[in-house]
Amino acid sequence: MPTKGLLERLRDGESVVVAEGYIFEFERRGYLTAGSFVPEVIIEHPELVKSLHEEFVHAGSDVVLAFTYYAHREKLRLIGRENDLERMNMEALRIAREVADDTGTLMAGNICNSTIYKKGDDASTAEVKAMFKEQVEWAVKGGADFIVGETFGEYGEAALALEAIKKHGNGLPAVITLQPTICMDTQDGINIGEACRMLEEGGADVVGLNCGRGPVTIIETLKCVRRACKVCGIAIPDREEKKAFPLELLKCLSSRDEIRTFAQEAKAAGATYIGLCCGGAPHTLRIVADVLGKNPPANKYAPQMHKHFIFGDESKFQDYYTKDVKSKIVTNA
Repeated sequence: MPTKGLLERLRDGESVVVAEGYIFEFERRGYLTAGSFVPEVIIEHPELVKSLHEEFVHAGSDVVLAFTYYAHREKLRLIGRENDLERMNMEALRIAREVADDTGTLMAGNICNSTIYKKGDDASTAEVKAMFKEQVEWAVKGGADFIVGETFGEYGEAALALEAIKKHGNGLPAVITLQPTICMDTQDGINIGEACRMLEEGGADVVGLNCGRGPVTIIETLKCVRRACKVCGIAIPDREEKKAFPLELLKCLSSRDEIRTFAQEAKAAGATYIGLCCGGAPHTLRIVADVLGKNPPANKYAPQMHKHFIFGDESKFQDYYTKDVKSKIVTNA
């Protein structure tokens, strides 16, 4: 079990690295359907979910985020698997708790955008509240250390998630993240910094951003949040800004250098809870952890390009490769 909780770590000035992006990683690996994006892999291949959790911890994640993103009633209704709803949530929580216990990391429950919320619509609000309530209660039952509510485009839905965590979360800390749009407002027309401030005043322990923007463009929005809020800021970027969602993300994934720059700038902006979202993978999360001084086990295998026979230290390799061959394969050599 972890010796320090989330809020203790943040209050002591520690940074927290969190791995996200499970949906897209499993879709790329061929175990999840794009479109519905329901984490059926939890039931069909639980061993793979456990393995990916372990890979992310190896890469530096301080948090095992239970894979209950889109494991909610509406998503399962769309694919005719509502009867698997509780089983899917509890299995995801069980796997996450097991990995967290084995690695001394934190385990977080997870709720997300409902896909049915409509501002000012009482019927949809009631449905959303019920969906959040059951998932929060399962997270408590599954032994979560805190609960994340994420990827909310509208302040109104984020506020409902926070309300559910505060009301049904048995006192667990609440982390709430908004999905920034192309402008500086939420989809219901509230400045993103002001929306985070209101969530903070409503009892959120940590507020910030995830998805919707890439590592470059999320920094401006993060600074807006940090100016408005007192609590620890979150920066969890998506892929960089191109119209490739959801099937063409691979053509615009951020480079390792871009991820390193993002992590450095997010840290400088005051974010202390940092991770990666859609498109994130262990090799990029390791870079974030490294920037934050974590020195994860995966650092043992970090690139050492000075040892490469073409691109490495020219004094240690043959000119035939470091000069002749290199000049034929690199245009600016």
